[in-house]
Amino acid sequence: MKDVQNQYDERNISLNEVGIKDLVYPIEIKDAEGNWIPTRATISASVGLGPHQKGTHMSRFVEVIQDNDRQVDIRNIRNLLKTMQDHLEAENSFLDLKFDYFVHKTSPVTNNESLINVGVEVQAALLGNDLQFQVTVATPVTTLCPCSKEISDYSAHNQRALVTITADTHKFIPFEKFVEISEQSASSPLYTLLKRPDEKYVTEYAYDHPKFVEDVCREVKQRMDVLPGIRSYSIQVESQESIHNHQAYARVIGHPGEENH
Repeated sequence: MKDVQNQYDERNISLNEVGIKDLVYPIEIKDAEGNWIPTRATISASVGLGPHQKGTHMSRFVEVIQDNDRQVDIRNIRNLLKTMQDHLEAENSFLDLKFDYFVHKTSPVTNNESLINVGVEVQAALLGNDLQFQVTVATPVTTLCPCSKEISDYSAHNQRALVTITADTHKFIPFEKFVEISEQSASSPLYTLLKRPDEKYVTEYAYDHPKFVEDVCREVKQRMDVLPGIRSYSIQVESQESIHNHQAYARVIGHPGEENH
């Protein structure tokens, strides 16, 4: 049949990206220990289009994704982008994956094991042979207000917060590392399965480690500044306030090795 996409286009206009967006597809992601974790991803894939190419072959994006047998090893993302370039005869290729990633957690007292989900987005581009890679990991944590603790005769307001780290990296860094940095910087981690002894421990631990969103943001920055393989980063902490009719928020951007001001 006639291949309309391959027809010559006389307008002589290149397009930066053409492709598919928001394909929902089951995939498996390899964790830090090499195990495959099933999840569902929202996928966008595209390539650059030359000035005389009328169109690209949209079906080939789905074929490339399906040919991986649903297993996407982020550490080998270059191979997937290169395959897109080859199949679509393009110089540049782009991939965006959004998915829930499941991290193993152990409760602090009873040692019950469970999984907690964190939001992950991977954005990658292969420009010729130059790989650009950016990862975002959004980790839920607990914050306890230092001011509330200081002024109250007993108790202090606490709430769930979301620590979002976006990093432009030289190499693949396990998602678990960003989760660890976020949890270490908060008043307390979150857990899926807690028994009464665990709840007592977590409640008291948070009370002993009060943090404003500003504190969490600065402590994440300190840890990101010494993490190998980072070109630049953005950190956002948003607290879903429990006694205020608004959210509390802090953000910082930077590069490892910067002086703190």
